[in-house]
Amino acid sequence: MNHDNCIFCKIIAGTAPAKLIAENDHLIVIDNIMPKAPVHYLIISKKHTESISSLTLEDTILAGEMVLMAQQLSSQLSGSQAFRLIVNNGSDVGQSVFHLHFHFLSGKKFSDF
Repeated sequence: MNHDNCIFCKIIAGTAPAKLIAENDHLIVIDNIMPKAPVHYLIISKKHTESISSLTLEDTILAGEMVLMAQQLSSQLSGSQAFRLIVNNGSDVGQSVFHLHFHFLSGKKFSDF
């Protein structure tokens, strides 16, 4: 499958700009260019997987690493370490980039859904 038009694949490859927050062998974390909170990071899988629904049993460790990255990011926050983690799965609920990523939001009080 060709992922040449995927913005996250381009960021991972270093051919598109982004403010890097953290990185490991399987993930990259960047600042969201359209933040919805004072802290709004994107935790992105380096493996191109379109969505949560596309994960396989072999991706169990990857999914766990994404959640643990949120925990690590939280520990680096000044003040409250509270955060919201959002994963959109499909265009009907707001997914606009079809490359698995979690939204990590913090720094403000959120209202209920």
